[in-house]
Amino acid sequence: MQSQAAEPKEVGSDSDDPGESSLSDQETVESTLASFREKWQRELQISPKRESSKQHPSQFTANISSEDETSTENKAKMLFLKGIEHEQTGKLYEAIQFYKRAVQLVPDIEFRLYESSKPKLRERLESDNRIDVQVEELDEKADDEENDEDDVDLLTKVSRIICRNRCVCYPQFEQSATHISALPTEIILYILRWVVSSELDLRSLEMFSKVCRGFFVSARDAEIWRLACVRAWGVNCGTFEPQYRSWRQMYLERPRLRYNGCYISKTSYIRHGENSFQDQFYRPWHLVEYFRYLRFFPEGRVLMLTSTDEAQTCVNALKQRSPRSPAVLIGHYRLLDNCVILILKHQETKGNNVVYRRKRRDPIHDSGEQTFHLEFEIENLHKRANSQLVWKTYRIFTKYRNGQESCTHLSLKNNLYPPFKFSRVKSYTMESEAPLQ
Repeated sequence: MQSQAAEPKEVGSDSDDPGESSLSDQETVESTLASFREKWQRELQISPKRESSKQHPSQFTANISSEDETSTENKAKMLFLKGIEHEQTGKLYEAIQFYKRAVQLVPDIEFRLYESSKPKLRERLESDNRIDVQVEELDEKADDEENDEDDVDLLTKVSRIICRNRCVCYPQFEQSATHISALPTEIILYILRWVVSSELDLRSLEMFSKVCRGFFVSARDAEIWRLACVRAWGVNCGTFEPQYRSWRQMYLERPRLRYNGCYISKTSYIRHGENSFQDQFYRPWHLVEYFRYLRFFPEGRVLMLTSTDEAQTCVNALKQRSPRSPAVLIGHYRLLDNCVILILKHQETKGNNVVYRRKRRDPIHDSGEQTFHLEFEIENLHKRANSQLVWKTYRIFTKYRNGQESCTHLSLKNNLYPPFKFSRVKSYTMESEAPLQ
C-alpha cells in the first residue's frame, strides 16, 4: 500500500498566520479606495459643469423652461408689434389677426410690452438731458429779453425735438397708472380748448406751458390763439399780418379787455353836514366812499354795480351773467381800437309797470327809464397790459312815459370819476362750462 508524503511547508510563511493575511487585504482595499478618490477629485476639477448638472437635474429643467417662456414671450411681442404697424397703416383686419395670435401665446402681452418699454424711455430721457438744459437756458433768455424773435426761435427748436421723439412728453417717474404722455397730440389740444374755455382763460394756458417743453409747444398752437382772437374781437377781427407775427402776439399786444376778473374804481369825497341848533360854530363833515365794479364777458355782455358793501359780496353778485341783485346794471359793450363803449340799463322788474296812487288827484312821479352811455380808454398799468380803464365820456339818457327825452352830460374834470383798475378773481375761472370754439 502506497502512501503519498505531504509536501513540506516552509517555515515562517504568511499562510501560517491568518491575522497577517487580513491586514494585507485591508491595506490593499484602502490603497484602492484612496486612488479612486484621487481620480474622482481630478474628474470633478476637470468637468464641474457636467457633474453639477448630474447633481441638480431640477435646476437644469427650470433653465430650459425659462428659455422656452422667454422665446414664447419674444414671439408674442413680435406679433403684437406687427399688429401695431398694420393698425397704423390702416390695415385693421390684419392687425386684429396678429393681436389674436399674440394674446393666445401670452394673454397679458400688452402690459408686458409696456413694462419692457419703460427702460427705453428712461434711456432716451437720460440721453436728452443736455438738450433739456439748452432748452431751459433758451427759455430763460426769451423771458428776460421779451423778444418775439427769440420766442419763435425757441419754439422752432423745441418743436424739432418733439417731432424727433414722436411724443409730447415722458413720465419723470415710473408709475402703474396711465400717463398723459399716452394721449395723442390731438386729444391734448382738445383738452386745452376746455382749459381756455369760452371765458378765455389764457392765464391757465400759459401756466400749462411752463410744465415741460411738450406742453410749451402744445400751448403755442396757432388754432387755439386764432379762436381766442375771434372770441375777443369778433369774426371781423382780421388777420395778424402784417402788424403782428402770430395770433398769439396779436392777442397779447393788441388792446383788449380782460375777462378773468373785475375792473374796480374807488370814489371818495367829503360831504359837509348841517350846523347843530345848539352850537352854531360847529359844522360836521362826512367822508363818503363807494366802489364801482365792471365785469366783461367775451360775447359782449357787461355788468356794472355801484355799492358800498364789501368787495367779496360785490364780486359774488357779478359771478353770473344774469345776476339776481336788482342793483346790478346789465348791458353790452363794443371795442373800437383802444376804446370800449358801454350801454347799460337797470334790470326790468315786475313792479316797474305798476302805478300805485291813493287818489286820482295825486300827481304821479315819473322818474323815466335811464340808459347809461359810458366810454373808456384801455391803458396799461405798472407793466400790466390792459389793466386800466380811463373815463372819456359819461352820459345819461332818460325817457319818460309821456314820450319826452333828456340827456345829461356829466363832467369828468377834477378827477371826480377815478379810473377803473383790474383785479383778478379766482372763482370766475374755476369751472369750464364749454370749450373754446
